[in-house]
Amino acid sequence: MRQDGGVSGEQRVLVAVFATPVASFLLRYGKDLGYTPVLFEPDGARATDVEGGFETVTMVPELGPDADVVVTDHNRLELGEVLKAVLDHPARWVGVLGNPRHAGPHVAALKALGVPDPEIARVHRPVGLNIGSRTPPEIAVATLAGLVADRNGRPGGFEFPSPRI
Repeated sequence: MRQDGGVSGEQRVLVAVFATPVASFLLRYGKDLGYTPVLFEPDGARATDVEGGFETVTMVPELGPDADVVVTDHNRLELGEVLKAVLDHPARWVGVLGNPRHAGPHVAALKALGVPDPEIARVHRPVGLNIGSRTPPEIAVATLAGLVADRNGRPGGFEFPSPRI
């Protein structure tokens, strides 16, 4: 992050939204992968729930095309408002964790706030590689693997191309 709150165009930035156990692992492992890790927790009192000494912000920072944003709790009441604020920036990638068998609550929340469908479509869900993750460290690993695949132009994620014969 720059002094003015913006994000440097020379560094990959990983923003974990909401202080959760997954966010803690995501930021820790992301730092090991070369990301500048940032926790965005609008409720400053909750920010202490994430260990690791990561930079914490309570307002959406300026996010450029080098920023990947992962919302780690789809049940928070402020989900729609937070995502709307994130989508006002040209972040490279925005995703919301959640079970792919259930409708993502972010869609209804964003529609209620008047966010246009093309902007809602920028939000990825599910995120990461389909490895059957259940624990916070596994979810973080799967999510980061998906981000790395996407950055490298590889399919990753839940959809895989048919093998060529």
